[in-house]
Amino acid sequence: MPESTQAPATDMKLEVIVIPVSDVDRAKRFYDGLGWRLDADFAKSDGFRVIQFTPPGSSGSVIFGNGVTSAAPGTAQGLHLIVSDIAAARADLARRGVDVSEVFHDAGGVFHRGGTEGRVSGPDPERRSYASFASFSDPDGNGWMLQEVTARLPGRVDADTTTFTSPTDLATALRRAATAHGVHEKRAGGGHDENWPEWYAEYMVREQAGAPLPV
Repeated sequence: MPESTQAPATDMKLEVIVIPVSDVDRAKRFYDGLGWRLDADFAKSDGFRVIQFTPPGSSGSVIFGNGVTSAAPGTAQGLHLIVSDIAAARADLARRGVDVSEVFHDAGGVFHRGGTEGRVSGPDPERRSYASFASFSDPDGNGWMLQEVTARLPGRVDADTTTFTSPTDLATALRRAATAHGVHEKRAGGGHDENWPEWYAEYMVREQAGAPLPV
């Protein structure tokens, strides 16, 4: 098969999402209350103002302000925040006073539908990656969704560049590896595995990259 002569695609990293709000200071208090990092709050004498927040562990940020967008406040919907433990993430939001839905999964598929149609209480029964959710909104009604992702689909993440962006993500990955390693030791006869650090490392990288897991 002849090699492609097409040049590699230019890297395009989605890093900023603009959300429309009606009360900038109220929105700032809300997102600060989520524990997100305040990156910027720039204001000019003509009333233009831009505020940027970044969720913990995220390489992407949100921007809102005065004169930033012409979209109607509250029209940003389906904004997804990926978490490694849906129950813990929901509990953290509730502790911060956020009106967050119960954890749910979709009645007929992996991904949820728009609105509240097809929601079934509780996480996905098989606890499949990508299949458990919880939702909340900011004071203007901009809609956010928590989605639990523990293992990426094949090809989504390069196994050579897997990373853990927060201590929480690393800790939950270690717990899953520990559980899987316990099963591995039982299969091997119940003896202590002196190479467990290597086994953990391989398991965690493969899980994140969506590659076949060690047994």
